[in-house]
Amino acid sequence: MVDSIIQLVCECKNDPWGKQGRDSLAARLCALTPGTDFKIDESKTYSEMWMGTYPMPPSRALSSGQPLQEVLDANKEELIGKSVLTKFDNKLPFLPKILSIDKALPLQIHPDKDLAAQLHEKDPEHYPDDNHKPEIAVALSKFETFVGWKNLDDIQALFKAVEPLQRFLPDKNTRFTDDVMKRVCQAMLEASDETISHTQKKMMAVPKESYGKQSYILDLLPRMQKQYSIQDPGCLVALVLMNFLVLGPGDSVYVPADGIHAYLSGDIVECMAYSNNILNTGFCPRADRDSPELFAASLKASPHSAADAILPSKPSDKGTLGKTKVYAPPMSEFNMLLTQLKAGEEEIVKAIDGPSVMVVTSGAATLTAEGKSRDINTGYIFFIGHGVETTFESKDGVEIFRAYAE
Repeated sequence: MVDSIIQLVCECKNDPWGKQGRDSLAARLCALTPGTDFKIDESKTYSEMWMGTYPMPPSRALSSGQPLQEVLDANKEELIGKSVLTKFDNKLPFLPKILSIDKALPLQIHPDKDLAAQLHEKDPEHYPDDNHKPEIAVALSKFETFVGWKNLDDIQALFKAVEPLQRFLPDKNTRFTDDVMKRVCQAMLEASDETISHTQKKMMAVPKESYGKQSYILDLLPRMQKQYSIQDPGCLVALVLMNFLVLGPGDSVYVPADGIHAYLSGDIVECMAYSNNILNTGFCPRADRDSPELFAASLKASPHSAADAILPSKPSDKGTLGKTKVYAPPMSEFNMLLTQLKAGEEEIVKAIDGPSVMVVTSGAATLTAEGKSRDINTGYIFFIGHGVETTFESKDGVEIFRAYAE
């Protein structure tokens, strides 16, 4: 009989936007799995650790080295449960990750289901999945991000006050609507390197007071130019059209399918629907950019303010002792639990009618389930099968994130 709780070994990726060596929380957590052969190389950047059944890179059972997907394939009903099998088949419908971000990720959207299916059929190598990819990001540290659109009044005011931006308008008397906003975004993405560079230089010459409450643009522009270049159109799209948020630990954002975003810095727990489709158009080399026309045509006009991008947590009825909260995005593939215990505290999490993946982001505790107790520590990652009640007894305090489907 298969064990319903399976400790996992995961891998850490080396994207150039990741943090260096041990500065990367993703790398430090990855290295703390007992028995792993992963060692941190201080000369490398470490960007993200994936925890689930996506094949690149796959998570494996610590005890056997077998890919988690193979374990699930052989024990579908016992581990996934009939309800989730009926809805999503035998793949985990979600993919949690730990990201450690030192500089901006590419300016991107993840296609919705219809567009994903079309792109996958035409170019499966570039778009490997036919599924959408809405996602959440929960801050583990200070977290800076560009996400969604500013409200139209703020965009209108900025274009009125900062004359160099007006070159991207259909005409100088334009009133902003969602359609105009997308057209302006496309115009920025299609502009020549010279135009992008010249516009930013002119923006820097505009007095700070002209920017009003958006004067932070002048502080961030040099930083973005240094990370990529003054010719990168992402500098304009992100700073002029998008919300800039600075979040603290426990704060979260929700990014819908086709929602524009670019994470800028910090450590986060991210979770998304099972897909790796991306359309990139900025904060990346020109050769890596997708069609600006396709990108602009696919854009979702929400969220339309910083407040609309926030995904608040709320107490979860899964935690019987009141120590667990839930991040519940408006989608069917997953929710995310966060259990936080002080030294000596206990929480009992009710049986979940579906599979889950949990990661201990800090601290230590004892996990008891199905009559068996085990010590869990920072960096430990587990798959938990459906229908399993879990009890956590903290030692010196513990923080546990757990993605699940029902």
